[in-house]
Amino acid sequence: MRLFLSALLGLAALAQVPSRPVHTYSIVARDPKTGEFGVAVQSHWFNVGGVVPWAEAGVGAVATQSLAEPSYGRLGLDLMRAGKPAPEALKALLAADPERETRQVAMVDAQGRVAVHTGNLCIAEAGQASGEGFSCQANMMARASVWPAMARAFRESKGDLADRLLAALRAAEAEGGDFRGRQSAAILVVPARSEGKPWAERSFDLRVEDHPDPVAELGRLVKLQRAYLLMNEGDSFAAKNQWVEARRAYEAAAALAPHIAELPFWKAVGMVQAGHLEAALPVFKQVFAQDPAWRGAVRRLAKVKMLPQDEAVLKRIEGQ
Repeated sequence: MRLFLSALLGLAALAQVPSRPVHTYSIVARDPKTGEFGVAVQSHWFNVGGVVPWAEAGVGAVATQSLAEPSYGRLGLDLMRAGKPAPEALKALLAADPERETRQVAMVDAQGRVAVHTGNLCIAEAGQASGEGFSCQANMMARASVWPAMARAFRESKGDLADRLLAALRAAEAEGGDFRGRQSAAILVVPARSEGKPWAERSFDLRVEDHPDPVAELGRLVKLQRAYLLMNEGDSFAAKNQWVEARRAYEAAAALAPHIAELPFWKAVGMVQAGHLEAALPVFKQVFAQDPAWRGAVRRLAKVKMLPQDEAVLKRIEGQ
């Protein structure tokens, strides 16, 4: 009860501060298979990712927009973490907000319960379309078909949660999106459960602050993020000496981002650390041919014991 009252008082105080006019479209969702939570958004407004999307592992997700009050994000998560269902949490926060009719807010909680509010003073075209475990909402759109198209794309698309969130954004753009155009976009995906390490519990946390086609750029960054996630997975397998699994993850990472020499470089370093020098040498050769600057990292890593402090080994690597 104390947290509940604190949240309401906090919103009432923050509502006195001028809000940012983040007119936009967004989606909040919980993946029924994995339990992950996600938010994706695009707007003709700089740095939309700094205001609209909020999510916490094991708790839920929030999108706050229109004349956006960011405290809905933090306080909404606080209330859901304390056990309030999304509909109750949103109802309580709206009751404490004298400017609620200018807000557009959506929440989804750990049980997949959805709550959404589109105030009467949101700028047309404005509306919402909700389904099992998700909600799409938009304001200042080119036409009223934007949010239904988002919902349809999310329901029908395949892939993981990030893929489906992006599909919803692309569908919004195909329907005309924001009538002013486009500028920034963001995606935030967190796990179903918290391990007590919030700084590490974000599968995707990507923003495009200013770009002529922010949704396309966001899709490119999601693909790149997948490559780095696979590298982390490979490192984890390598640390457990599960080299077959590690190699598979490393190769998948390189296939997603063949233009980045750093990915196979660290793969080769991991191979040496696991005792696979001979197999690593061709990988070093590929890296040095793509970007000779990486040859200069070999002795630097040896000095900090990330490669063997063995002159013969170092010369073999450098000689590739």
